[in-house]
Amino acid sequence: MALKKVKFEKDEQAIFDDAVIYKRGEYWQMRIWLKKERKYARFTLKTQNKSTAIDKAKLHYHALMAQQLAGKTYFSITTKIGVEMYLAEREKDVAAGIIVKGRFSVIRTQLNHWLSIIGKDTKLKELERTDCENYFLDRTKTKKSIPISQSTVENEQSIINAMMKWLYKRGETYIDGFDFKKLKRIDKGVDENRRATFSDVEVNSIKAALNQYIKEAEEDIETTGNLSKAITGYYLGFSLISGLRRGEQLQLRWCDVVDMQHGEARSNKRNGDKFDLIQIVVRGETSKVGKTRKLVVKDSGYFSGLLLLKSRQLGKGATEATAKKLLGEQLMFSTNGTSPLTPRAIGYHFDRIMQLSSIADLDKRNLVPYSFRHYFITQRVNSNLPPAAVAEMCGTSITQIEKTYYHTTAEKMVSNALADYSYVDGMLVPK
Repeated sequence: MALKKVKFEKDEQAIFDDAVIYKRGEYWQMRIWLKKERKYARFTLKTQNKSTAIDKAKLHYHALMAQQLAGKTYFSITTKIGVEMYLAEREKDVAAGIIVKGRFSVIRTQLNHWLSIIGKDTKLKELERTDCENYFLDRTKTKKSIPISQSTVENEQSIINAMMKWLYKRGETYIDGFDFKKLKRIDKGVDENRRATFSDVEVNSIKAALNQYIKEAEEDIETTGNLSKAITGYYLGFSLISGLRRGEQLQLRWCDVVDMQHGEARSNKRNGDKFDLIQIVVRGETSKVGKTRKLVVKDSGYFSGLLLLKSRQLGKGATEATAKKLLGEQLMFSTNGTSPLTPRAIGYHFDRIMQLSSIADLDKRNLVPYSFRHYFITQRVNSNLPPAAVAEMCGTSITQIEKTYYHTTAEKMVSNALADYSYVDGMLVPK
């Protein structure tokens, strides 16, 4: 479409048939009509010199015409809108049961990190494959003291490219992904690259602190905040004995856990500690891998203690058996049975327990509530359970177990060194 304007003012000049430069204030601007998109594209030429403005305008003109001939459009949505579109699509996957809510939350967090680096107002169609070459550096050089692992960044890069591919198929971008720099292979044998977890001595301290923490809350349960304190204490203890993911555990219902009443489970003959055996059913719709699994674990009082607390709340002389039946499909780790504990509450009480347990080097070890799952898995691995059995129990893959948790401990190194020896009357003798 040619310009409608035929007569031009002193500070206006036509460029070819469908563009014009004009002066606004001291600087020259450009306007060009895009026939396919039926809109004007406008640019500031950033110059006060008319001849320079004409040269720059011609460059813009030829670049735009080349895009038009290649079938590309000029106007583009922003990265923020693109992320919102992709998240809206993934929300449909949650409704369809393809992914769980926890996975959706992780995706949203990952893409928000990307937006903070790439910019929320950046146009999708202006992005190049090389724009995120230094994403790892940009992502890990933060002002916060919390360290960001390489595996965390790699997972983010994967979901970013999945989104870009989705947007590319819908014509919102010219690239189907970024060329992230290849990162060096993670050495799982190095201590700092292992999953953050606890020693057995530390876990004993944590259990003692949890018991005292819960007891203090239950002694004055009517005081504001104490109910949440007690239930969160039980949540952390249950996490320690079950190794469940946060999303799996927060969505556990009372009907998903059964006391097996196993005859051999009343006491530990080795050290006299009492425990029950409980069977946990992790429903597929709450699991990261979308697969229902059952596992049996030893409960040292966290399940039974929480059930007793709930039965007292029900009142009217409700027994534990009656309470469990009445609670039915209510959420276990909830103050009202319908809304789960918040991540913020879990994090707050976890930090309090760590302080009460006198755990060393808290600021350096990157310990979080999820570290209880790492401890649970590491204990099963070090007990020489087959990788397949550990993977089945924890709802993950054999590859993940072997890759992440089969690192050498001091106990394993000593055991390997003494493999050809045995104790006889308190002395080490060759076999």
